[in-house]
Amino acid sequence: MEHRSASRSGALLRTSLWLGLFAAFGTHATDAADTKDSKTLEQVTVTGSRIPRVDVEGPTPVITISASDIEARGFRSVYDALNALTQNTGMTQGEDFGNTFTPAANTINLRGLGPNHTLVLVNGRRVADYPVAYDGSVNFVNLANIPAVMIDRIEVLTGGASAVYGSDAIAGVVNVILKKKAKGVDVDLRVGGTQGGGGANQRLQIGGGHSWGKLDAVFGVELTHRSPIWGTDRSFMDSLTRDPSLNGKPTQPTAVFYRRDMQTGKYIDPSASTCEGLSSLYGGTVRRAYNPRLGYYCGSDRAAPTFWTVQTQQRNVNAYTGLHYQLSDDTELFGDFMLGVDKISNTTRAPSWTSLAASNSYFINGNTGNPERWYRRFSPEEIGGRTQAGTRFFERSWNATVGARGKIGDGWRYEAAYNRSEYDNTTTRRAFLSGLDEYFLGQRTGTADGVAVYTPDPARLYQPLDPASWDRLTDTYASHNSAWVQTLSLSANHGDLFALPGGSAGFAGVIEAGSQGYRNTPDARLAQGVFWNNSGSLPSSGKRDRYAIGAELSLPLQDKLIATLAGRYDSYSYAGRRDHKTTWSTGLEYRPIDSLLLRGNYATSFRAPDMNYIFASATNGYIPGLTDYYRCRVAGQAFGNCDFANQSINYTSYGSNKLKAENGRSYSYGLVWSPSQQMDVSVDYYNVRIDNEVTNLSADGVLRDEADCRLGQTQAGQAVDITSPQCQTTLARVQRNAANAVDPLTATRIYVNPINAASERTSGIDASGNLRWGMQRAGDFALRMNYTLVLTHEYQQFPGGVVLNLRDGAGQSDSGSTFEWRSKINGSLSWHYRDVTTTLYGIRYGSLMNADQSGRIAPYFRYNASVAWRINDRASVSLIVNNLLDKAPPRDRTGSGWPFYPVGNYDPYGRQWWIEASYHFGAR
Repeated sequence: MEHRSASRSGALLRTSLWLGLFAAFGTHATDAADTKDSKTLEQVTVTGSRIPRVDVEGPTPVITISASDIEARGFRSVYDALNALTQNTGMTQGEDFGNTFTPAANTINLRGLGPNHTLVLVNGRRVADYPVAYDGSVNFVNLANIPAVMIDRIEVLTGGASAVYGSDAIAGVVNVILKKKAKGVDVDLRVGGTQGGGGANQRLQIGGGHSWGKLDAVFGVELTHRSPIWGTDRSFMDSLTRDPSLNGKPTQPTAVFYRRDMQTGKYIDPSASTCEGLSSLYGGTVRRAYNPRLGYYCGSDRAAPTFWTVQTQQRNVNAYTGLHYQLSDDTELFGDFMLGVDKISNTTRAPSWTSLAASNSYFINGNTGNPERWYRRFSPEEIGGRTQAGTRFFERSWNATVGARGKIGDGWRYEAAYNRSEYDNTTTRRAFLSGLDEYFLGQRTGTADGVAVYTPDPARLYQPLDPASWDRLTDTYASHNSAWVQTLSLSANHGDLFALPGGSAGFAGVIEAGSQGYRNTPDARLAQGVFWNNSGSLPSSGKRDRYAIGAELSLPLQDKLIATLAGRYDSYSYAGRRDHKTTWSTGLEYRPIDSLLLRGNYATSFRAPDMNYIFASATNGYIPGLTDYYRCRVAGQAFGNCDFANQSINYTSYGSNKLKAENGRSYSYGLVWSPSQQMDVSVDYYNVRIDNEVTNLSADGVLRDEADCRLGQTQAGQAVDITSPQCQTTLARVQRNAANAVDPLTATRIYVNPINAASERTSGIDASGNLRWGMQRAGDFALRMNYTLVLTHEYQQFPGGVVLNLRDGAGQSDSGSTFEWRSKINGSLSWHYRDVTTTLYGIRYGSLMNADQSGRIAPYFRYNASVAWRINDRASVSLIVNNLLDKAPPRDRTGSGWPFYPVGNYDPYGRQWWIEASYHFGAR
């Protein structure tokens, strides 16, 4: 029995090595063959199970990304590597997205189910959430600050795993595993830049380790610096004249200065000479422009790209150390500590002023007797450079673990550990002080029908500022945010619990007790009327306790058939209430022959409501840059060239402690076929469903849905019932002026409180294949391909309500992602010849629905390449080029507006390159 198990495990280990993204792709084929006769194999614990096993492939697919894969494929970070996964089919709002709540952080969106439905672990343990919620409500882990220097591998489980890990593991689990042992010291220096300008960067990594008898130590330090990339640095988006939908028509420059008569809805002509006097602003691009629907104004084609950093500026210091002390033959003490200090700067839009923006945005002009709205957008020349309008983020994070592991009794292994993780963020912005209305309009001279009356001098509106005036009219404010999580756990496992016909049963059990919390502390002056058009928000904080107990069983029912069972009970206490949930999973592995694995699994999952959804205080503010889709569609205007785009709309949001936990169900089945050591193929079908999904739709999503409800159909023509519960709730979220008001039907406020939605479900196919071959004197080759096809993705906010087809771009899910890829393919071809290794990596993104949902944007291909030369046993040098063909992201030619491509789905960086040199000191 023991011999048969080892033989089968050897075959499966070879299969798993191929599926592991060629963790040892530089090894010669003759070396790989040496594993054939291995009789003893080291047990490892694979993400998705706490039972150590030698056959890494199990009933649920697990993707492995090694540290060498990250380097060879041109990935700059952990985030880059995970974002490229074919299973990551949804878009996210990251650092290049623009005006978001979290431009200093990056996350992924497995299965398009939203970043909060993927559990992220480091060394199998939870880490603190980013202290500012994604899209204002959703908690997530920032992948941008995990140091690459100490990564051993990343394991990704693409399926429900709450029965093993508890809350959050609905779409999958990402486990970043750091190095535990090293000898000597490695120094690695990387410098690089971009073809189009901007983005120059440098990275220094120092890592290593040493052993002193019973003590093993590892350490790593990573220092990075990166310059920003501005919208004006990329020729395809540096001006509105690049709009691919123009087809010879003149551009509609962004309004920089205008006066608008609210009775006629038309601009008041500033005169050509007035705009000529402003022509030096925005790099000499301000001119008198004409909108056929609105009239004349002063505008610029470069106003939008001038103030947008499509890649943030960053300075980071990350450090890690791990200690292992062999107290006795049966007991090991361990501890690790990870620290990150980050400084990030980004700019998303120009500072602007709209008259009386805090109320109705218009006043009665005592000179004309008419209601007017005045607006101006400030230029870099006026404020002392565009960085003056930026936001600064200073972030500190740390993660510490201490514990003991060892053997007790007859075959039992245990681990007891305490882990704590904290993340602190200070966000600093510059904003206008109160009194800005009076600066441009003078003192109020009265009221008429409840509307303020001013008698302003129009020349004041068209008078440029200077940096000294900017300093007098503005001040900085800082908000402080923090989040933390801590867990005390005790786990045990036994690999030979009792005998079954197919071998020995394995068991693992875990008991956990933990808590987590967060605090958002806005600058108190925001609520004191110190700053213009900003009523601020109250401090928000929350805490919850968690207790859990779980168990797993591996049951070899026959020599070729293994069943896996897992169950877990979790209890959460918060806000005077308690939520508890029991989840379970089961899996089967059947091997009719050694080269073929048939597998399947079924799992239930849950997710406790995001803490920001529960504890967020009532917040009032305004959201700039929104599009009023209802008024655009009524007017028959494309969203990118609409009079009602780029609106600033007030909003109110608040949390709710009545939210229920989300429930998830998932299953998958498939096969792994490995006819030889040189080839393997896997194909799996997946199906994931979420019920009671907690959702707080983004303001943009609310406006899209409201337009559908008011007009009775989606932009794509799908019928919508205005009397449905979903539409009635959506319509109540948007407050508009009356049809006979001065500014008729204008959206004045959006309400975005969270609720439990009905359901979201998705299904599809994952496939991968590996092929390796040697050509003697020509070297060794390795080919890998991965493919994901989304078959269905539907979202229903209320039972009996409209079912939105998210796969094809109709509507919006809880993730805030309107459009997702229906398919995604990536692959790599590696060639190892003597001391040189070359890798070509490619990725194909499937088609996307365009902005107005009238068609699809064509698929998009990108290629990375790397060449590494091992000079000797200690030194190596490499050249890495990303976006080898310097392809711009695919453009939306239907009038989507600047920057003319699907932001969040693609990056605009263009060709990037790096030169990297490494040297090893000390023991080899």
